[in-house]
Amino acid sequence: MKEDLLQKITALCKRRGIIYPNSEIYGGIAGFYDYGPVGVEMKNNLKRYWWKYMVDKRENVVGIDGTIITHPKVWEASGHLSGFSDVVVECKKCHQRFRPEDIKEKCPNCGGTEFTDSRKYNLLFKTEVGVLEGEKMDAYLRGEACQDIYLDFKNVVDSTRQQIPFGIAQIGKAFRNEVTPNRFIFRTREFEQWDMQFFVHPTEMDKWFEYWKEERMKFYKGLYRKHDNLRFYEHPKDKLVFYAKKAFDIEYMTPWGWAENEGIHWRGDYDLTQHGKFSGKDLSYTDLKTNEKYIPHIVETSGGVDRTFLFLLLDSYEEEKLENGDMRVVLKINKDIAAYKAAVFPLVSNKEEIVSKARDIFNLLSENNKVVWDNRGNIGKRYRYQDEIGTPYCITIDYETLENDTVTVRDRDSMKQERVKIEDLNSAIN
Repeated sequence: MKEDLLQKITALCKRRGIIYPNSEIYGGIAGFYDYGPVGVEMKNNLKRYWWKYMVDKRENVVGIDGTIITHPKVWEASGHLSGFSDVVVECKKCHQRFRPEDIKEKCPNCGGTEFTDSRKYNLLFKTEVGVLEGEKMDAYLRGEACQDIYLDFKNVVDSTRQQIPFGIAQIGKAFRNEVTPNRFIFRTREFEQWDMQFFVHPTEMDKWFEYWKEERMKFYKGLYRKHDNLRFYEHPKDKLVFYAKKAFDIEYMTPWGWAENEGIHWRGDYDLTQHGKFSGKDLSYTDLKTNEKYIPHIVETSGGVDRTFLFLLLDSYEEEKLENGDMRVVLKINKDIAAYKAAVFPLVSNKEEIVSKARDIFNLLSENNKVVWDNRGNIGKRYRYQDEIGTPYCITIDYETLENDTVTVRDRDSMKQERVKIEDLNSAIN
């Protein structure tokens, strides 16, 4: 099962409206995906889950929503124009291009064994700002979301009551012109990142680095079921960028091996120093109590929303044999991430009293929860469908409901059913 798990999940996502290939009617475009009716709910819940954990529950973290296109000097200052590159080789037989690490002696496409020398290319997507020829300005789709945070650092300090140590968080799109987008939504050309840049006094970097390292692992252990599939990977000292003292990745065990989920990075004062130099603006911070003036240092936590979504699918996908010999596919996904809290079933669709009662319950629950109405096919088929999209509870309104105002609530994971009073439903599914 491990070997074809990714293939099964990819098929399930398309079949159940979770994720579709973009522009599929035109043959698709590699590295771009659309989230369907079920997937968009799950992804929005995932982002809310992160935001609640990182921003809402903390007095010293605030959020922004920066633009995708910034002034081109931003990418010169950050080093992306000169250093944001990847290495590619080309098969001399089929002329497909690959990363060197993706080649195991032979070409993955045609089996060829001869390749060109490796070449570097920039990962940024280039665009233009302006409408008239000769007046257009070269610009870039952002290669990482965090640069907006550095650009807005001074504005946040001046417009809020935040004092160091504090963090700025953001969830946003980023774009990388990957030569070999692969493994479904693991490596794509358009994706979302969640970033938090935590600004501290230089002498407190070690303390806050360790704090956020442990906090981010705690977050993922609360999100995933299979904690043995999580680990820290420490970047070797000789592989660190020049401004970093240390860097760790939180990795998840996938069918193709350990893969990066999120990075906790020691960025020091590099980013604010660079943007201060290239912009000519003073991006230092003055402590209101001591009057000390300094460039803050930064602990970064940066992860992929889409990668986390994929790892959640890997973490939650199960195939279970039922007592009658049938197999069920179920996503035992974190109940806070599931597209719907519950599905509401009228037992039969041709009995007006039952349908009307089910509508009343749907309207009651939808005031505070995302619920879905399902009256298609028999109850068994409805259960199978809701299991495949990870709906935690199925609520069936039947003839007994008309007699005593109780309904059947069926749990996704255990498949156990119990009668619950309508007035207790909100607490039963939360």
